[in-house]
Amino acid sequence: MTRVLAAGDHFVLPELFADALRHNAGELELEFTTLQLPWPVEPFGPVGNVDEASGTEQQVLDALGDAEIAVTQMAPFTGEVLRQAPQLKFIGVCRGGPVNVDLAAATENGVVVSYAPGRNAAAAAEFAVGLVLAALRRIPGSDAELKAGNWRGDYYAYENAGLELDGATVGLVGYGAIGKIVARVLKAFGAHVLVADPYADPAAVAQDGVELVALETLLRRSSVVSLHARLTPETRHLLNADNLKLLPKGAVLVNSARGGLLDYAPLPEMLKSGKLGALAVDVYDIEPPPEDWPLFDAPNVITTPHLAGATRQTAHRAAEIVAADAHRFLTGQRPRFVANPEVLDRIEGLGQ
Repeated sequence: MTRVLAAGDHFVLPELFADALRHNAGELELEFTTLQLPWPVEPFGPVGNVDEASGTEQQVLDALGDAEIAVTQMAPFTGEVLRQAPQLKFIGVCRGGPVNVDLAAATENGVVVSYAPGRNAAAAAEFAVGLVLAALRRIPGSDAELKAGNWRGDYYAYENAGLELDGATVGLVGYGAIGKIVARVLKAFGAHVLVADPYADPAAVAQDGVELVALETLLRRSSVVSLHARLTPETRHLLNADNLKLLPKGAVLVNSARGGLLDYAPLPEMLKSGKLGALAVDVYDIEPPPEDWPLFDAPNVITTPHLAGATRQTAHRAAEIVAADAHRFLTGQRPRFVANPEVLDRIEGLGQ
């Protein structure tokens, strides 16, 4: 009998983890303890020495008991939790990266940490394209005007009319799982797609029918720019006051990736001057943004509360990815998505 902690929340429910693990179990006998954490009803944040976590260290310790396997999205597996859970052997985090796990402590204690790349790629890509269309065609603003009793016939005036994707040049900053889907959809609309990504394979990019260019070239040529890069120390404020000046007048900027990729400070003035035609954002430098956030008063701004990955399919897919890796681990196989593979090399008898 293998004891498992399914530490879900109000998005990836504990029962989704349990169902996915049972589906993958085969002849394995599993005994579950479940824990429901408060995210997203309550925002995530730093807990102990980890980031973007929900709940407390004590909640996790109380629920863990003698579980050898833990699967979660947001539970804080801090150094202190790992120190007090010597029986734990595997943590599956159903996110693009295990930021809520002290990876160094897990490695030191011989705990394999798995994660779930691409679990929300379809959802995030669809949302990004939705933001692009909403910004280009002024959908949220015209909706709000009509509900306020204003029939804005002047939206049909040339200077107020929206723009089409067909024939537009769209720049994607980052070309991972999400960026590739966005590119495919934009091409179906008839857009010419540019990509800036130092890690992209030029041959693969060319085969996809998109153009790989330097970031500065992308900014100069694109009437729409959408961000899809990972946030790292190197990519923080990747778009900033200096290079945003390169955008053509009236360009549309979309950020549904990470708030830290974009320096928001110069944007209010760029919007007021018309240098930036519209801004659509799902992520922020501070989440949630304060009530006096300057962009709330800037023209042509669309804001959503970090919803790009919020689909039911994402929740199911996320649980299934980590459940499959937990099953591989329990049956002596190497999990596919491991953040600390050096631990696997120390486990005797683990197959490929």
